[in-house]
Amino acid sequence: MATTKPEIRVAILDLYDGIANEGMRGFQDILNIYKTQHGLNLSYSIFDVRKRCEMPGTDFDIYISSGGPGDPLISEGTEWEKKYFNLTDKLEDHNQGNHTDKKHMLFVCHSFQLMCRHYKLGDINMRRSPSFGVLPVNKTLAGTDEPILAGLANPFYAVDSRSWQVINPDEKRFAELGMQLVSIEKERPHIDLPRAMMAIRYNDYFFATQFHPEAGTTGMKTLLLKDEKKQEVVNEHGEAKYNEMLDRLNDPDKLTHTRQTLIPNFLDQAVLSLQGVM
Repeated sequence: MATTKPEIRVAILDLYDGIANEGMRGFQDILNIYKTQHGLNLSYSIFDVRKRCEMPGTDFDIYISSGGPGDPLISEGTEWEKKYFNLTDKLEDHNQGNHTDKKHMLFVCHSFQLMCRHYKLGDINMRRSPSFGVLPVNKTLAGTDEPILAGLANPFYAVDSRSWQVINPDEKRFAELGMQLVSIEKERPHIDLPRAMMAIRYNDYFFATQFHPEAGTTGMKTLLLKDEKKQEVVNEHGEAKYNEMLDRLNDPDKLTHTRQTLIPNFLDQAVLSLQGVM
């Protein structure tokens, strides 16, 4: 039977540059579950941004931009990045205009880093060693009132998987642009290093995380059990913390809860906005 419900179109921007990953599957799984739970006429299209220089137009309702490998600084001036920022600028212009159909966009990990560079929000550099695992993330004071983080504990747990980081937030720049830093890396008192920014509210419609809210327990368990990944985590956090991460995968209040909460909260905001409720 044909549905009379208005179609909600989602664009997923794949920034993985052809590298095998769990992220793209995670986004699709969450969208499929959300569609079924809410009885929506929702569809999504995937755009291979870095490998094929594919880019959606501004005619989608919701945009999700993925993580990806590599240095977030060296793509400056590339054709795909010019197209990428052209899209985000157009969406911002649209949202600032007198339109009722506001365009909501979620930026994850590599996309988070690109946008932080674009907005000049802090320092981007390579970590001393890669961060990988199920790790605690702390809400800031602003984060306690952030609707997309509603329902998450403080700290909450998420998958962190990055060799790069955004640190030293430029508070003047944040204030100038009306942006809010809503979560940060958990403090490690024994290590004298600045904490990374982990989630930012760029504006009413753009939200970004440096962690992976789409990550699920199955994919993470597979990765953590690989010798190379195990060694990475042990080198960075120690054997006890590695075993603790494996235990966290079995705790429904940790990674599973974050996956079932953050992106659905983002989708709630976007869908209610489309329906004229917000």
